Amino acid sequence: MGERRDLRTVPFGDRFDLLGSMAASLALSSLLFGWLTPMTGGIGWAVLSFIAFLGIYAVMSSLRADRLAVRERIVTALFYSAGILLLGALTFVLFFTLIRGSSALFHGNFFVETMTTAGPLDPLTVGGIAHAVVGTLIQIGIALVITIPLGVMTAVFLNEVGGPFARFVRTVSDAMTALPSIVAGLFVYAAVVTLITHERSGFAASIAISVMMLPIIIRASDVVLRLVPHNLREASYALGSSRWRTVWNVVLPTSRSGLVTAVILGTARGIGETSPVLLTSGVTAQMNLNPFSGPMISLPLQVFDFVKSPEPNMIARGFGAAATLVLLVLTLFIIARLIGGRGPGQLSDRQRRAAMAASARDLRRISADPAQHSRAVRRLSTASRVPFFGGRAAPAARPRSPEENPS
Repeated sequence: MGERRDLRTVPFGDRFDLLGSMAASLALSSLLFGWLTPMTGGIGWAVLSFIAFLGIYAVMSSLRADRLAVRERIVTALFYSAGILLLGALTFVLFFTLIRGSSALFHGNFFVETMTTAGPLDPLTVGGIAHAVVGTLIQIGIALVITIPLGVMTAVFLNEVGGPFARFVRTVSDAMTALPSIVAGLFVYAAVVTLITHERSGFAASIAISVMMLPIIIRASDVVLRLVPHNLREASYALGSSRWRTVWNVVLPTSRSGLVTAVILGTARGIGETSPVLLTSGVTAQMNLNPFSGPMISLPLQVFDFVKSPEPNMIARGFGAAATLVLLVLTLFIIARLIGGRGPGQLSDRQRRAAMAASARDLRRISADPAQHSRAVRRLSTASRVPFFGGRAAPAARPRSPEENPS
């Protein structure tokens, strides 16, 4: 047998081929764009450089490796390039928003004041987005209270109960993931604002946000619960546990990290919605802590209201509010990962030290009492010999009589 290779290191194992291909592609593109052809533009130069890199890298790799290894290197280069492109786009959006809104973010009044006494021509030292931040937290909090239990219970129903109705519910939830946000806003405006509340409010906006968040949480939680191994459920049933006790004590704790990720995805979808909030919450420059009465603005709607103004200070406030929204989502993501980041059975350092200390105390107590030590040894040896069936010990075999013994 040949030497075993680590496929994760094969594509970029030869650094000379990689670095040489990059340098040659950059030089070739610079010659074509600056000297040999009339082509211009940074985007075209980048695209041509990448295509030339793949071609040169394939040729150089084929001089030392077989066709399969060359194919692996090209595909890995494409995967790395896609990851770098995605990371670069996210980094560009983040830093562009922070830089454009830095003139507003560096003023302390921006986070503690409202726009009640500020106008379009006032400097950045007057006014802020405190009312929008509070409105966003209230609306997304109400939406999470509605969507988390409803979404998780629906996912549990789809996986643990099943049946024809479950297939219908899964089809509807999948179709709702593509529902346009403006349609959800119109539905809530017609069903809640027009018929029930008769005014725009934060509660109506929360319902509209819940309509957008719910299919995301259901779909993601459904996928996560499907990944729970069936042998865990079977082991719980074998010990005499009921279906719902198995779900509560086995299935949900096992998929805790995935469920937290599903909630994060739903929160990220709902916290940035503008169209439903525009139709249901209303625009205000004052602080409103009552979601059931009066308009309550949120950060996405505040950004939309700021950037449509032609005044530079209002546009700067809009980018500052957008940067605040990005940082708020990042903070919620970090908190959620800290809460649900550890998998089932994984202990923190403090819990691990406490468990070790408790084990040491039990060992000293058992060693100090020889009789207790012998009883513990007999219990362990008996438990290791006796099989268990459905949570009960198997009945002991009846000794055979001499007539029943075939020997």
